[in-house]
Amino acid sequence: MGEIAALSTACCWAVAARLFRQLGASFSPLALNFWKGLVAILILLPLTWAMPMQAELSQMDIFWLLLSGVIGIGLGDTCFFQSLNKIGDSQSLLVAETLAPIFTALLAMAWIAEWLNWQQWLGIALVILSVDMVIKLNRRDQTQIFEATGYVYAALAALCQAVGAVISRDILTSTGIDAANASQIRLLGGMAIIVLLMLGMRQRWLPKTDNPRRTWMVFGAATLIGTFAALYLQMVAFTYTKAAVVQTLFATSVILSLGIAWLLKERIHRQALLWSLLALVGVAILVGADSLSAAI
Repeated sequence: MGEIAALSTACCWAVAARLFRQLGASFSPLALNFWKGLVAILILLPLTWAMPMQAELSQMDIFWLLLSGVIGIGLGDTCFFQSLNKIGDSQSLLVAETLAPIFTALLAMAWIAEWLNWQQWLGIALVILSVDMVIKLNRRDQTQIFEATGYVYAALAALCQAVGAVISRDILTSTGIDAANASQIRLLGGMAIIVLLMLGMRQRWLPKTDNPRRTWMVFGAATLIGTFAALYLQMVAFTYTKAAVVQTLFATSVILSLGIAWLLKERIHRQALLWSLLALVGVAILVGADSLSAAI
């Protein structure tokens, strides 16, 4: 069940990333994150009312869930939207979703002393090499504008995603909280930091657009798919499957994004596709070695 939820999440992200990229011309990254979070909270309210929280959470448990939302949703999604504006959905997903499992493994090693074996280091090397090659291919492509900061934002999004994943997995498994209520608490944490940042930076709250109706329709579809559905499915995945495995399955959004670009008849560098596939092989080796070592 967890694996199916993770693959469904990856599909949601691939579709939503394309829609959110279109919205980048109208919303600032913070404003887009604010509105999608607000709508997701409102959509989740009937679910949380219909399914009251059965688990008993301590103040510390709530704090950690809020913190995971601050980092994973508030900061991580904002960095990801900034990356979408600079390098597009395929490149952003490639960097963010292939680096996230690596960051997850490294964070686990640092925080709970889970050291990596040579197979896992091999997987990390393959992913880093593949991402580096795709970035270089994109830089040589004269039909696109190379934005180095876009890749930095994508990497920061991956780091925030990894931290949020580790914290969420810990709380979900230790408390037994359901996915809907966990998602709601995380969203509240994300919204808190977004509002503070927007007030502090004096960001514009409403979009600049010549066609408000179309903009809000695209926004509604992107939020329904990429925030409400994806966040709920993400919590289901973390409830039933190990965090590293879930992050690996999330990485398939890279291939799904390239598939969407192909369907839309966009130009895809053949070597970039091959390196993307190799990056996913590296992620699979990393998690496969982790599962094998756990079994031993």
